[in-house]
Amino acid sequence: MQERSDTAPGTVQARPTALRTGRPAAILAENSAARPAYRTDSPVLTPDGLATGELCHRPDPEDRFPLDWLQLAEHRYLVSVNWPAAHRFFAPRPDGRQDPLIVAETTRQATMMLAHAEFGVPVGDQFVMRELGYRIETPDFTVHEASGAIDVVVECSDVQLRAGRLVGMRVDLRFQRLGRLLATSMGILFCTSARVYNRLRAERLTAVGRPVPLLPAVAPHQTGRADHEDVVLALSKHRPGWRLRLNTAHPTLFARPNDHVPGMVLLEAARQAATVLTPGHDFHAASMRVAFHKYCELDEPCWILARHDTDADQGAVLRVQGLQQEEPVFTATLGGAVRDKG
Repeated sequence: MQERSDTAPGTVQARPTALRTGRPAAILAENSAARPAYRTDSPVLTPDGLATGELCHRPDPEDRFPLDWLQLAEHRYLVSVNWPAAHRFFAPRPDGRQDPLIVAETTRQATMMLAHAEFGVPVGDQFVMRELGYRIETPDFTVHEASGAIDVVVECSDVQLRAGRLVGMRVDLRFQRLGRLLATSMGILFCTSARVYNRLRAERLTAVGRPVPLLPAVAPHQTGRADHEDVVLALSKHRPGWRLRLNTAHPTLFARPNDHVPGMVLLEAARQAATVLTPGHDFHAASMRVAFHKYCELDEPCWILARHDTDADQGAVLRVQGLQQEEPVFTATLGGAVRDKG
């Protein structure tokens, strides 16, 4: 999952302060540690530990879920999150279940926020999420149980530095509400400097903002969607599977111009492909693990293939793959049931 940031560099303040009261005592009891001296030559402005659109790469507050954060120990943070009971894209199911992809999106936002504010990654640098996964840990992942104030503990490990600058790391997240575990997630993140990214992507950057043809959508109800605007699959007449459908005017999936397909579009394509293959088109993506292999280009056809399979740990799963020029851009494994804790 690749992310660009188009804001000019700013400065970072000292250690942030958590603002929301009533945090779980068990979480706040963690031993604190001094902040490591990462380079902060041109990172972003962090006003008292508040999440901002600049930090989370989400300019529209409606799409931004982190609120603030607190350092618990070295490489360990508590992030306050607000999950909406209704959202224009991460919409609850008709039966009251919360959208599980909100876990993946919150993982993405919280990881980038901490990379900027705690590890000093400059705004102009680019993020590549090589892997992203989540698992719903409770059968009661409903709007009633999984909306409002959420506490997220973020553990950063395998922190890689070069000349004092963050190159990559792994994150593991635990999502809790009122002490109850709702979900877990993970991500493997790499950072590329603006100079290197601009050199590698120079030809593609000149095409930012060019119109992308909007292909005819698969029927929304088959993909688990209510609106054509949210469908990211198009029917394929000449080969198995579907073609990736890009609605670059979508306010959430394409919040700003980009030189490649955003990773969240690919996660949604995997979820929709699994839903189309499910009898009755009622698929609840209780778990997903995605590996991103290369940039998915906006101006080249991307084919989405899906099949049923079995997994030693999860049982029945769906495997989804995105191909561009016959090479994989992502592979995903999705499970439709909460794993039995017994």
